Amino acid sequence: MTPEALLARLASPDVYPQKLDLIRGGLLLIHFGEEAYRSSSFLDDRILGPATRGGWLSVELVAQAVAQLADGARPLHFIFHTGHVGSTLVSRLLDETGQVLSLREPLPLRTLAEARDVLHAPESLLGPEHFDRLLETLLRLWRRGYAATRSVVVKVTSSAARLAPVLLERSVESRAFYLNLRAEPALATLLAGANSLIDLRGHGAERLRRLSARIGTGIPPLYTLSPGELAAMSWLAESMTRREVLDRFAARVMAVDFDDFLGDVAGSMHRILVHLNLPADAARIAEISASPALTRYSKAPEHEYGPAVRAQILDGARREHRAELARGMLWLERLAGSEPAIARALDHAGVHRP
Repeated sequence: MTPEALLARLASPDVYPQKLDLIRGGLLLIHFGEEAYRSSSFLDDRILGPATRGGWLSVELVAQAVAQLADGARPLHFIFHTGHVGSTLVSRLLDETGQVLSLREPLPLRTLAEARDVLHAPESLLGPEHFDRLLETLLRLWRRGYAATRSVVVKVTSSAARLAPVLLERSVESRAFYLNLRAEPALATLLAGANSLIDLRGHGAERLRRLSARIGTGIPPLYTLSPGELAAMSWLAESMTRREVLDRFAARVMAVDFDDFLGDVAGSMHRILVHLNLPADAARIAEISASPALTRYSKAPEHEYGPAVRAQILDGARREHRAELARGMLWLERLAGSEPAIARALDHAGVHRP
């Protein structure tokens, strides 16, 4: 299918804007399908393959076509999260309603977040008006749905959650919930992953810049942080971003602690569905609470995974990384002693401090 043919079918979510290239000013449109959305854990380059049909078109051409679409938009909501806190699982449980089209971590959101970081800097590839037009184009594309779609729910990757205020400002009817964990289980989770250090270092520079801009205390250089301290810095940067979003959009964004969620899946899903203005009858909640998704690893459903397995992994991480976990918690406590904003973030996250 040629890019032009995809453009002609732009009213359908079967035409998906998979990638944004600011250098060439292009969008990669691909042919996708309802079942492909449901089965995909991420909408990044892992959905591309030899059989993928699509091609690049200029952003301006797509924007013009989007502006001419008939109004068939669905309510658009968001899942924000601080990383490794069950967001994919909750997104898959929303699929069980049969009324939600879930978009799990659209890749253009990462590009938009990076562009927003330097929007007013000399090196920016976009002017403010170009950024606004591009964001509006993507928001309209994300609002498309299928016949049964009552709402579209975009799960934003944790590294792009810093874009939450912009998304909520531009999409004023949108609601969201923001997933997090308390510091100790969050650090244990981050240290448990086989590639955790690569992930933490990869996002470390941006998170450190964001954290330094929010507080008055000087943060030690990235290269001086041990793995546990790096995990603590990452959790703190995302948790403070979360706190600011919850404060600013209190009526539209609901806080969800993942451990609390697992302790009461039925009650938590009921609250989430009500918050997103979706049906939350008892039969629907019972069906969701019995979903096979709760027994599989959400990012790779071919693997068994559930609360018991998660608890075993966390216990193992606490034993194996005991020293680094202690370093990370101490790093947080020391910063909290000199910086009121950090102390408030830790208190809100349920961290016990002497």
